[in-house]
Amino acid sequence: MSCSPKGILPIVSTPFDSTGDIDMESFEHLCRRLARNGCHGLTLFGIAGEYYKLTDAEREKMAACMIPICRKHEVSSIVSVTDHATKVAVQRARHWEALGADALMLLPPFFLKPSLAQLEAHIRAVGSAVEIPVIVQYAPEQTGVGIPPEVLASIANDLPTVRDFKIECRPPGHYMSRLLEATRRPVRIHVGSAGQNMIEAFSRGAVGAMPGCSMFDIYLEIHSAMLSGDEDTAIDLHTKLLAVLNHIRQSVEMIIAFEKHILVRRGIIAHDICRKPTYAADTCDRQLFEQLYARLVGCFPPLSRK
Repeated sequence: MSCSPKGILPIVSTPFDSTGDIDMESFEHLCRRLARNGCHGLTLFGIAGEYYKLTDAEREKMAACMIPICRKHEVSSIVSVTDHATKVAVQRARHWEALGADALMLLPPFFLKPSLAQLEAHIRAVGSAVEIPVIVQYAPEQTGVGIPPEVLASIANDLPTVRDFKIECRPPGHYMSRLLEATRRPVRIHVGSAGQNMIEAFSRGAVGAMPGCSMFDIYLEIHSAMLSGDEDTAIDLHTKLLAVLNHIRQSVEMIIAFEKHILVRRGIIAHDICRKPTYAADTCDRQLFEQLYARLVGCFPPLSRK
């Protein structure tokens, strides 16, 4: 399908079974639930999907499962390229494109802090190697690598495939505005960081959000309210969501663990197991989560059946 990524494009979690192997039945069920309940696209191998704990063979199997589901339900399939070596990243990008992905998300290399020139060359190489959209993920909080918005704008001005950016810096608002101002061609901004700055991001011109998938329908409700001009409803619902996010998003591994816990609570996957090393919630963590989640749970719309 032709893909202009926008809307709610959640990062698909990786369900594991009691032995620590990928639970493909739960994964397929999760993808179908997301696709059938209004998500505009599904994103595979984001940081919240524990890509760094998967083998190449596992990633291949998951992508081969998700892409046809997205095609069947006419939603965008987005697959991440996370390889450090430019040559390997180019090969991976071409492979996901050949497999049928509608778009790619590109996490620039960060191990041992590549130079800005090397980062730009990496993004340009991947963007030049494919014909489908490439969403550049800018996540300096997680990677420790900074890229000025003018550099990304320069790439977008030159390459037709690189017009999408997932912005996850802190604070993201000014960065988004600078990026939009510096581009000569239309670009699409997607807010990351669990949608924590979703209201501001959309006010600044963002067109999409790429949060975790456990509360995807809350994000869909906020998105719908924003599009209809009902900012009061969007802000009220986002405020309830923030109370949960502020607690469970104290570290990346913590939110990954609670995302899976919520998916189990909602009957979407079978286990909330994460591959080690992971975050181990204690009694206080769980008790506060229960209090905050109880205030939000009534906002979930009914899920369709399988």
